[in-house]
Amino acid sequence: MENKDYIQNISETAERRFFSSEVRMAKRDASVEDSPSVIEGYACKFNSETVIGNWFREKIRTGACDDVLNDDVRCLFNHNPNYILARCFKRKGTLTLSVDDIGLKYSYVTPDRQYARDLENAIEMGDVTQSSFAFDIEEQIWHEVDGELPLREIVRFKILYDVAPVTYPAYTDTEVVKRSLTAYQEKNKTTENAEPVEARSDNEKELNAFEAQLIINSNL
Repeated sequence: MENKDYIQNISETAERRFFSSEVRMAKRDASVEDSPSVIEGYACKFNSETVIGNWFREKIRTGACDDVLNDDVRCLFNHNPNYILARCFKRKGTLTLSVDDIGLKYSYVTPDRQYARDLENAIEMGDVTQSSFAFDIEEQIWHEVDGELPLREIVRFKILYDVAPVTYPAYTDTEVVKRSLTAYQEKNKTTENAEPVEARSDNEKELNAFEAQLIINSNL
């Protein structure tokens, strides 16, 4: 995928989710003061229900990330492509992605870039504590319960674009989220309004069987 196509897909189709799970920092070598630090956090959590913009509820199934762990994923500060922290491709590179019982975990060693060192300091001081990820969905299931917001269950992700330490959890992709809900509502409405297939009477069934037998006989 060319870079311009990558950026276009993110802007037009990608959804983003923000989680308040802690972003942690640990020295690779605690005995060395200037040793590079490892930054890690959870980009998403499994089976944890979240309300999306008061439009619907959402839950990510365990295993939803299994098909995207080998994607060419970037780690970006605040989803900004100008502040790339790490990158992985087919489990290689400077970004590590893994899955456990909690969710999708990411980690990287702070690169020798000023903005990355500034971010490390912000994480150490507790000023940056949250994570996010950008994605497209391959498979989802919608559930309707009377008196409750619709529940979207994400079964499988199609693409994982990036993971990101973020300054604050704000939904910057509201239009994409609304399109997802609207598409579901339109599909559901079409299904509900579809004209029911009329049941055939016994006479009609016999007539059809008679006509079918005529066709068979004519081809013998």
